[in-house]
Amino acid sequence: MAKVNRKFIDEVGSRFNASACMSCGACTAICPMETGMLPRMLFRFTMLGQDGKIRENEDTIFSCLLCRMCEVNCPAEVPIAENVRLLRGYFDVHVFDLAR
Repeated sequence: MAKVNRKFIDEVGSRFNASACMSCGACTAICPMETGMLPRMLFRFTMLGQDGKIRENEDTIFSCLLCRMCEVNCPAEVPIAENVRLLRGYFDVHVFDLAR
């Protein structure tokens, strides 16, 4: 069972903009990296405070090219690249221990 991290929700989830996601999969279908991890799953893990699940997907998060093709094709106009940047920032501070 995944553990909910309230601090993670307060720090990342509160700035995360994914509530409009309809789970349509358009972002994944157009992704040139073909990571297999659906952005909507990263969104769900983040909004539910499951930082352990986010950490398990570090490679996927850093594989993103930030090309924004997913955003261009998102019918809900979710700022996917910005959300990925927020997750990378979390890793920088809490995993890699890089000072901002």
